[in-house]
Amino acid sequence: MKSRRISIIGGGNGGQAIAGYCASQGYSVCLYDRSIEALTPFISTKRITLTGALSLEGDVDVITQDICEAVNYGDLILVVTTATAHREIAEQIAQYLTDDHTIILNPGRTFGVLEFGNVLKLKRPSLKCHIAEAQTLIFACRIKTPGVVNIIGVKDKVLLAGRNSEETSYVHHLLSPIFPCFIKAESLIETGLLNVGAIFHPSIVIFNAATIERNENFFFYREMTPQIASCIESLDLERLEVARAFGLNLMPVNEWISYAYPSTKGVTLCERMRNNPAYYDIKAPGSIFTRQLTEDIPTGLLPMSELGRVAGVETPLMESFINLSSAILNTDFKKSGRTLKRLGLAGLSVDQIIDAIS
Repeated sequence: MKSRRISIIGGGNGGQAIAGYCASQGYSVCLYDRSIEALTPFISTKRITLTGALSLEGDVDVITQDICEAVNYGDLILVVTTATAHREIAEQIAQYLTDDHTIILNPGRTFGVLEFGNVLKLKRPSLKCHIAEAQTLIFACRIKTPGVVNIIGVKDKVLLAGRNSEETSYVHHLLSPIFPCFIKAESLIETGLLNVGAIFHPSIVIFNAATIERNENFFFYREMTPQIASCIESLDLERLEVARAFGLNLMPVNEWISYAYPSTKGVTLCERMRNNPAYYDIKAPGSIFTRQLTEDIPTGLLPMSELGRVAGVETPLMESFINLSSAILNTDFKKSGRTLKRLGLAGLSVDQIIDAIS
């Protein structure tokens, strides 16, 4: 048994997948979820089975709904929840953290580390724990039954960033033996603007909103159409222009799919979305109130558009999707989301933002 102890915060698809993977590699694992009922079917065995692209089994050591127990258990804390929960989780665990803890947001979406870190700084100004964020979740996965997770795809390369280059290097060194797929990013700006889910997800949901509300099932990526793919690429051009304004030359989404999933076939974005094995069997959400809007708008498109405003880059499509989602869900995402003010970046110039998180 390996010495490092790992606590997983979140018992959903990604949390169970990562807990099962870590346990299968010989690490001591604690799995936390606030709704213990979701984990009840395998509490007695504590065994998680991964099927599909991975065929592994692992026994976690502790399953709990006591967040204090979870934080005290592991020195490495992997937060595997929706990004909209990051602030609440930071508030809950702040009192239990020590300087020896390392926290990784899986994923951080756009600037999750800043939001999480700001909460900890407010509550524990002298705390010196490390925080980093993954650019995306390493597994495309779905729970088949509690304790059994179908791994649809595994990303070969996932960027990782802390609040500065030293923190990034420190956390990467800790994680590399467990997850060799992690690559050090230049900064949080790179991981934040490589939040490609915020480009893919809201577009598909908005253009299929009525179908989703009628509960008419369809394959989320496999049934992609050329014109919707073209709109996604237009939205992506705004992301790329914002990145250039901050000194980054990022790959477009069409290239990113093949980068993250090398077995993807096709030339156009539409073809690659249809033919990506990791995407092939993913079905549409069952409700319009899906994380592909409630998460990807406030923790993805909103902070990206705000960065654009600072840099003088127009983002009309981003603004349209933010406004449409707010109207459809009757939620003011510009008020509740990751604004630059909430992230502690309000009033800063492009160069000042780069200096603050590099």
